[in-house]
Amino acid sequence: MSYSTINTKLEGEIAILTISRPESLNALNSILFKELNSYLDSITKNNEAKVLVITGDGKAFVAGADIAEMQNMTKKEAFQFSKTGQDTFMRLENLDIPVIAAVNGYALGGGCELALACDFRISNNYGKFGLPEVSLGLIPGYGGTQRLSRLSGLGNTLFLQLTGQMIDANEALRMGIVQKVTEADELMNEALKIAKKITQHGPNAIKTLKKVVRNGYQIDLNKAYDLESTEFSKLFESDGPEGMKAFLEKRKPNWK
Repeated sequence: MSYSTINTKLEGEIAILTISRPESLNALNSILFKELNSYLDSITKNNEAKVLVITGDGKAFVAGADIAEMQNMTKKEAFQFSKTGQDTFMRLENLDIPVIAAVNGYALGGGCELALACDFRISNNYGKFGLPEVSLGLIPGYGGTQRLSRLSGLGNTLFLQLTGQMIDANEALRMGIVQKVTEADELMNEALKIAKKITQHGPNAIKTLKKVVRNGYQIDLNKAYDLESTEFSKLFESDGPEGMKAFLEKRKPNWK
């Protein structure tokens, strides 16, 4: 399928999605959300992709939401625009396969929220992160007020969002927002290297792990332990037997 705001391709078992509105630093708008949801529909039905990598075209990952589109919204329209972004990013968060943000430049406002919705983030040394909505008289609307606090703590979240301050990739690494920083020209190589490493493991174990970690984080600890035991045991009827047999036989697993 052809899109106007995103580019997509499949390299082996790794899907790559590039946000491509370079003339507006890849700002998020209604058309982009519609196309992103369409792509998520297709990748959900396509069993070929085992990992999704998201990056941006040009010097930005995503520099924010499209302010020109937002400027004249009514309260009702703004609520729906926020819910559209939240629902789309929740789909990324709940996608069966791991999602990696490869941040190649500015990840501000909605762009930072997009990165936060991914399972983890790597950035090149040009990466810039921030949630500067207060400078527009607004607050983050795509889940950023909640995801960042769960990821980086209450103090870091309030500091970044109340000041609207932009931080570089190394500061984001220190705060736990980013998991790895690369040289500019090594970003996609590193992202694909990490993605390929993930594809070598049990596919059911990978899906289960993502589900247990994300769901367990939101519930009572004892219930989370029960969830872990339940899902751990189910793998003894899927990936587990082959993985353990391959280990004992000193060979690579033949995942089904």
